[in-house]
Amino acid sequence: MFSLVFHNEDFLVIDKHPGVSVHKDDNEQPLLAEVAKLTGDKQLYLIHRLDKMTSGLLLLGRHQKAAAELSLMFAEKTVRKFYVAVSAKKPTKKQGTIIGDMMKSRRSMWKLLISKNNPAVTQFFSTAGGEGRRLFLCKPHTGKTHQIRVALKSIGATILGDDTYGGASADRGYLHAYGLQFTHSGEAFQFLLPPSIGDQWPVLPNEWAEPASLPWPKLPNQK
Repeated sequence: MFSLVFHNEDFLVIDKHPGVSVHKDDNEQPLLAEVAKLTGDKQLYLIHRLDKMTSGLLLLGRHQKAAAELSLMFAEKTVRKFYVAVSAKKPTKKQGTIIGDMMKSRRSMWKLLISKNNPAVTQFFSTAGGEGRRLFLCKPHTGKTHQIRVALKSIGATILGDDTYGGASADRGYLHAYGLQFTHSGEAFQFLLPPSIGDQWPVLPNEWAEPASLPWPKLPNQK
């Protein structure tokens, strides 16, 4: 279900495996309870969420005070997050910023709107992923449900293995939480974790080893 990446007295970072829900799902044992068995914590706090198909870095608080502080960072958007994804389809643009409101659509789907009242904001770079595939590095500035999945669909590049949004079939959904950067109690933390589960991941470019230092374009509201 997971691998332990880091722990200190305030929080844990795990690598959530694909296909694992962060909530109780189909009467299966919840993920947090399984992590607590390993670490000996009586209670763990979910700081943010990853979709069931998404693998990668997930932050868990070990006590209520730390959980409140960490959750506030996400609410105030001071955490830098980076994701990698693979599509078997050619995007309409190879890099840029995708901005738009998101609205609930049919079934469990969401769709991107032209309006920008409370928009989802996603920046991305992409590169050839081999065998006709495209590899994406995404930097979401907001934390909307299915944000990256919907953003890439909007440029014609549904994620490989994402059945919900019409992605090509694969052994898993090819979306992975690759990087987390934040400051907690005066200490800067950076976690980078390339994907390890799935047979269709290409090797990540060397320059993506420091995603925060890439030449991300300024957002419309930035000077």
